[in-house]
Amino acid sequence: MGFYSRHVAPRIVDTACSPSSLGRWRSRCVEGLSGTVIEIGFGGGRNLPYYPTDVKEIWAVEPSPVMRRRSAARREASPCEIRWVGLDGQDLDLDDDTVDHAVVTFSLCTIPDPARALRELRRVVRPGGELRVLEHGLAPDPAVQSWQHRCEPFEKVIADGCHLTRDPQQLVADNGWNITSVFQRYTPGPKPWTFFTSLRAL
Repeated sequence: MGFYSRHVAPRIVDTACSPSSLGRWRSRCVEGLSGTVIEIGFGGGRNLPYYPTDVKEIWAVEPSPVMRRRSAARREASPCEIRWVGLDGQDLDLDDDTVDHAVVTFSLCTIPDPARALRELRRVVRPGGELRVLEHGLAPDPAVQSWQHRCEPFEKVIADGCHLTRDPQQLVADNGWNITSVFQRYTPGPKPWTFFTSLRAL
């Protein structure tokens, strides 16, 4: 991993995911959760202010030391206990059925093997526990999709592996989860980057 991937890309990604306008999306993603939650792609801890008080512990998975440092102030301010449980969401060193719920925000786009990560979450979440996903991805409009395919090679370089053309809804449905609700829409900004999906699955 080179200097750009270690030090520059995480700061770009964290800044891109920081607008306050994403707050309502993050709040929708985690509302109603309780108990112990595993969050892969914890990043700079941007979800922490939105977790309900019924969430007592967050098991965080984050490969970037820069992101972990950038999350420090939010971790200190959070009433939840934060426990680091790994660097790789594709390979969780956890027993089966050990957490109540799982959260993934803006990470399925970048994880090298998102299908494997989703199957790992299916393994460690207790029966009846929910998966919550907030993600950008493949737009429904052919013209926007064309631009997404054109821009994706540059996106993968600038954002260290981020894809514009992954379909989070299809990924979740194909890898062990039954989707119970989906909310999708364009948000303000360039359409290749701003078609968002918020979903829940069991």
